[in-house]
Amino acid sequence: MPTILVVDDDPHIRDVICFALKKDGFSAIEAENGEHALRLFRQAPPDLVILDIVMPELDGTEVCKVLRRSSIVPIIFLSSRDDEVDRILGLELGGDDYVTKPFSPRELVARVRAILRRGKEERRETPGADGHWLEHGRLRLDLDRYAAFWQGQEVVLTLTEFGILRTLLNYPGKVCNRDQLMDGGYQDYRVVSDRTIDSHVRRLRAKFKAVGADPIETLHGIGYRLGPC
Repeated sequence: MPTILVVDDDPHIRDVICFALKKDGFSAIEAENGEHALRLFRQAPPDLVILDIVMPELDGTEVCKVLRRSSIVPIIFLSSRDDEVDRILGLELGGDDYVTKPFSPRELVARVRAILRRGKEERRETPGADGHWLEHGRLRLDLDRYAAFWQGQEVVLTLTEFGILRTLLNYPGKVCNRDQLMDGGYQDYRVVSDRTIDSHVRRLRAKFKAVGADPIETLHGIGYRLGPC
């Protein structure tokens, strides 16, 4: 039974989400602010976090930054603002999905299930030479541990970022357009904007640049490809 951490300062919203999750077979725990969420996370890391952006005592973006220093746990952002800037910011920080209030509890639970299912499918796939790894130059993906490495140094990625990178690594040197990367990063067949894919790729590149690498090449107006690494 996957455990979902629901973080929102509105108790009514927490009740609605937790009820919908439990009805669908999930275990749910609640936090009323960012500080409480981090305490609960350290005590027992959940399988996924539903995270409100605007909260007292550490907002959702700051909580996400803290979690992404050490964890690839999937994060779905909640926001009362339907603004593309907010949406892109949430993805840039390492969120896997974004839901705007008011929302359908059934749709939110469906997105939770899709993200968790995608994670299981990612781990089951074994296209590497030894059944567990994909390698290209100095880049290496561990498909069992869902981890990426550059010259032996781990680069922590979100579920969506890992899916995009794996798609590029399956076809090194080939240009992948945004639709192909969308299929690799979102296996629940959801349609997202080109800007959303670009946002994920920018974050991927920033993470690798932090370890002295830049394996992804941009072909303007066409898509992206994995360089020689």
